[in-house]
Amino acid sequence: MPESTASEIGLLEGIATTRAIRRYTDEPVSGEDLAAILFAATRAPSGSNRQPWRFIVLRDDPKSLEAKRLLGGAARRMWEFKRRGDRYDEGSGQREGSAKARMAGVMERFAEHFEDAPIVILPCFLRYRDPSPLEGASIYPCCQNLLLAARARGLGGVLTGFQSGVEKELKLLLDIPDSAVLSACIPLGHPEGSHGPVRRRPLAEFVFEGGWGKTPAWAVDPPGTRYARAGPPGHENVD
Repeated sequence: MPESTASEIGLLEGIATTRAIRRYTDEPVSGEDLAAILFAATRAPSGSNRQPWRFIVLRDDPKSLEAKRLLGGAARRMWEFKRRGDRYDEGSGQREGSAKARMAGVMERFAEHFEDAPIVILPCFLRYRDPSPLEGASIYPCCQNLLLAARARGLGGVLTGFQSGVEKELKLLLDIPDSAVLSACIPLGHPEGSHGPVRRRPLAEFVFEGGWGKTPAWAVDPPGTRYARAGPPGHENVD
């Protein structure tokens, strides 16, 4: 059963507690949940309200399973490249229980079992002009809406770029037209674990007023906020 319904989660609470979920139970995702989540996704803003998006949902039919297999292979290759490039097995990554080692373990399991995700959603951008760096403004807001709606329905997911490694193969397999750009890959399911407060660096590091580097006095985190380990020293509750 979903942990709560959309009406039980306030908007700001949902934003502050939607974690990247990479582990899923075997519980199937209902069509009702998918409809609610994708409805929320399509409420996102887009340039000139063109709504230039389409969503391909991969479940358990033969083509979907083959697409998941392609994406799983890409996930493992991309994770291995990142693991080496970001030196996950060096420094604190060699210390069991460190944040770096925990993240490596999570990513290793995620990539190894990618095909087990109950649902994978491929958001596609319908390109209507020459490629532009601004395209993301008309596709990624709907991806965030999707993840927030999933959290509200007791589900979880994570935005990935695994589709980029097999875009040509996916387009051929799934009959995707050349005008559609595969913009993301979002696995989705009932969390094996839970959502909860996300940890980031302090608000005062991000917000300036009247010019660069001028932090306003009102840029204060809510009481009890905890910070990511990547945050600056000097915070007693850094984890």
